[in-house]
Amino acid sequence: MSLRFLDLARPSRQHYLGYLLLLPAVALVALIIIYPLFVSLDLSFQKVGMATLSAPRKPFTLQNYEKLFTSPEFWTACWVTIKLVVVVTVACFAVGLATALLVNNRFRGRSLARLFVALPWAVPEVIAVVIFSWIFDSSFGLMNWLLIKLGLTSGMINWFSDPTAAFWVVAVTMIWKGYPFVSIMTLAGLQSIPDDFYNAAKVDGANAFQRFRYITVPVLMPVLGVTLVLVVLWVFRDFSIIKVLTDGGPLKSTTTLSIMTYDQAFGFFNMGYASAIGIVTLILCVVVSLLMLGRKSQAMY
Repeated sequence: MSLRFLDLARPSRQHYLGYLLLLPAVALVALIIIYPLFVSLDLSFQKVGMATLSAPRKPFTLQNYEKLFTSPEFWTACWVTIKLVVVVTVACFAVGLATALLVNNRFRGRSLARLFVALPWAVPEVIAVVIFSWIFDSSFGLMNWLLIKLGLTSGMINWFSDPTAAFWVVAVTMIWKGYPFVSIMTLAGLQSIPDDFYNAAKVDGANAFQRFRYITVPVLMPVLGVTLVLVVLWVFRDFSIIKVLTDGGPLKSTTTLSIMTYDQAFGFFNMGYASAIGIVTLILCVVVSLLMLGRKSQAMY
């Protein structure tokens, strides 16, 4: 073994400097993410409320998890979360893919069209909630006015009092807020496909659908897989849209796991029980992410 190889294998001062420069970021991640995670895990095994938060520690107990898995409210929140994830994700991908394919074409005003596609993503969630609360207002909302003008309804619909209507108001708001992310990610993938691929396919006699199926879709699969994971996790954990728009109501029809966690922690001050909900939600997010990433890897190879 040569001395030159030994010198290359030995860590240099630049390597140590790099590790040293990373330490503040690692410490910040540990302080903001890892430490609260372990605190939540510890609290989930304790009967902790606001009155007993500073009391001496008791032996670990599984009562929070037993109460959680036998609670109808928890399973209702799971079902609402799953429905919202499926509806919003499918709609975001449908609208996002369509708009990305549209603005990827060359036409006059394409830059302005791309700006309008990305605009909802730049709007803060609270502002989006205010906009849609006006649109679906039961007294002077634009949606009721439009439905009456089209003859689809004869009177005002109270969107926030009916459980089914409230769920769809939340879903529409999240779709409007989330589809630009899918569109931007898809457009970035489309821009990376060389024109030579399509030109060669045209020479071979492939029509537009065949070019989309055999060129566009396979090349976009890695981008779409990562985008799918990110959108699902965003819908799974989103809190502000539901909290400000419906506060989980009416009749728990929009109470997701994130809303249930907040209500138990800061509404009923059941810190231990809320921590158990948070840990279960985290585990579900990790499992769903791993399953989708695993299927994405299989699809690629």
